[in-house]
Amino acid sequence: MSLALYRKYRPGTFAEVKGQEHVTDPLRQALRSGRIHHAYLFSGPRGCGKTSSARILARSLNCEKGPTPDPCGECESCVALAPTGPGHLDVIEIDAASHGGVDDARDLRERAFFAPVSARYKIYIIDEAHMVTREGFNALLKLVEEPPPHLKFVFATTEPEKVIGTIKSRTHHYPFRLMPPATLRKLMEEILDAESVPYEPAALPLVVRAGAGSARDTLSILDQLLAGADESGITYQRAVSLLGYTDGDLLDEVVDAFAKRDGAAVFHAVHRVIEGGHDPRRFATDLLERFRDLVILSNVPEAAGSGLLDRPADEMERLQAQAASMGPAELTRAAEVFNAGLTEMRGATSPRLLLELMCARVLLPGADQGEAALLARLERLERGVAAGTLAAAPAPAAPSTPPPPSAPAPAVSAPAPAPQARAAARGADDWPTPVRPGSGAATPPPQPQPAQAPAPGTGPVQQMWPQVLEAIKNRQRVAWMILNAQGRLLGVEGNVVTVGFEKPGDVQGFLKGKRDEVVAAALGDVLGGTWRVEVVVGGSGPGPAGPATRGPAAPQPPAPQAATPPAPPAAPAPAPAAPERRPAPPSAPVATDETWPDAPTDDYDAPPPAPRAAPGPGLAAARSAARAAAQTGPRQSWPETVPGRTRRSSRPDDDVDPLNDDDADVSELTGMALIQRELGGQIIEEIDHS
Repeated sequence: MSLALYRKYRPGTFAEVKGQEHVTDPLRQALRSGRIHHAYLFSGPRGCGKTSSARILARSLNCEKGPTPDPCGECESCVALAPTGPGHLDVIEIDAASHGGVDDARDLRERAFFAPVSARYKIYIIDEAHMVTREGFNALLKLVEEPPPHLKFVFATTEPEKVIGTIKSRTHHYPFRLMPPATLRKLMEEILDAESVPYEPAALPLVVRAGAGSARDTLSILDQLLAGADESGITYQRAVSLLGYTDGDLLDEVVDAFAKRDGAAVFHAVHRVIEGGHDPRRFATDLLERFRDLVILSNVPEAAGSGLLDRPADEMERLQAQAASMGPAELTRAAEVFNAGLTEMRGATSPRLLLELMCARVLLPGADQGEAALLARLERLERGVAAGTLAAAPAPAAPSTPPPPSAPAPAVSAPAPAPQARAAARGADDWPTPVRPGSGAATPPPQPQPAQAPAPGTGPVQQMWPQVLEAIKNRQRVAWMILNAQGRLLGVEGNVVTVGFEKPGDVQGFLKGKRDEVVAAALGDVLGGTWRVEVVVGGSGPGPAGPATRGPAAPQPPAPQAATPPAPPAAPAPAPAAPERRPAPPSAPVATDETWPDAPTDDYDAPPPAPRAAPGPGLAAARSAARAAAQTGPRQSWPETVPGRTRRSSRPDDDVDPLNDDDADVSELTGMALIQRELGGQIIEEIDHS
């Protein structure tokens, strides 16, 4: 009857312990210097050497030549505590899973005070110490805190957080770790050479992966493969079929189909997996592991030489070709899709359906709206795999403009003031423009200009602008809302993109929130490189535009009119009736018929204002006639100089109050006599109302 490999090749000294040098070296130094503690706590995953190290520590303490870091292996204690030995009477191993109660702790406490039978120390190795109840730990607390000189404790556990703090604080804690894959592979090669068993190198990584860093689990799997091996030894195909892993050729086929976007090949492979009786979760896990290797290779081409990947040379060549065929962004997205799908598979009623949905998501990155999907599509465009399948959004066409209507002829020959000059003087406000009567009809509104072509260099940015807006939306939704509603792409010069807003306040708010940096970062995400965004005043609404302008557009000078020969003088004709006014468009200056007087009018001589008539066709003509009649009367002109101040005696019509005037003569007429003189009448009788 053969002995299990994990028992046959269990280490007997600290030097034979693999992959735990961070624990064995300090323990050996403590044994060498004689600074030995009374209680130790070994923690770590299963099968990493905790119990074996506890036995080695007991062997080193009770060796006749000890305490020593290297037991002799010849004395009674060393032989009894050897990996294949029967055990020693003074080294007691307790399984706390079945002896963790308070009664077991009390029994241990009563027997612990007895001296050892033949060894130097009486050592208790308590395995699975986290299974000891709180009452049991409390019963051991006094003994662990102040043990007799011949007593030592070694607690081994996989869950050190469950050991109460009062016990843990009285121990020396040594955490064990999982063994690295390279160390496990080297250990298996040594064992296979010692057993004289042939093997294929491609099968050992499968055993290491199945062992998951546990030396005991790895040796148990290796022992299982050895038991079923024939004269050819351990082969890759036998390891794949026994461990349930997906064949590497099938993984290569699926990855190549993903790279070529061959959905038929992908779903045929899934069908073969299900028909072969394999677990869909295992296939998804293996495919995720393959994507992990490809992601590392795409970012670190020298991963094989640096030890990041442990693969044979022929397999590394295939992996490098697969990594180059997909790209880092697409590989990362595929790994994320399968990782999320594995989480959804837990407890799923139809694992095959979820597996097929994961494959569909990898094949169709356009179905997602995230940044990873956008990068995957861009990589496919760069590699030419998806040429013609994803067309860029065309630039919006310039809106067609109707032909400008002909301007109406002016009523009189007097030249009208230039509307551009008035608009510039008024600051482009919306107040109506006054027009003198008889000076001519209101200037027709400016005709809309045809849409300008995009500025030079805006072609690539113009085509990718919808994707840029989507990237801005993913980064900062507020910046996307403002830019989508009010912003306008004006031009591109080098790596500087100019964005315009209609109002200066919008520009200040956009810059104050540092949203230009968000736009620059989004441009870098979509187009690559480093970009700078300049925000100016100009344009309205999102979309392409012409060259950027800082501030409102400068008024265009009026087009020169062709010189015409002067018309012969004609007899004066009556003023024609003013044409009926039509409402002007909102963007044009509104003309009014209000008259600005050239000189002050005499309020006493002017006729009373006519009652306001209801709006009608003849209202404008009636107003013009009344205004012309008013202008025919006597009018006063503005004085050349400001008249000086005179005394009351020189101006009899001065109506200044003499009591409040410093220059007035208080001896003049007052009261009724003053009223009679001023009114030019005769007062018959004064009525006393008192």
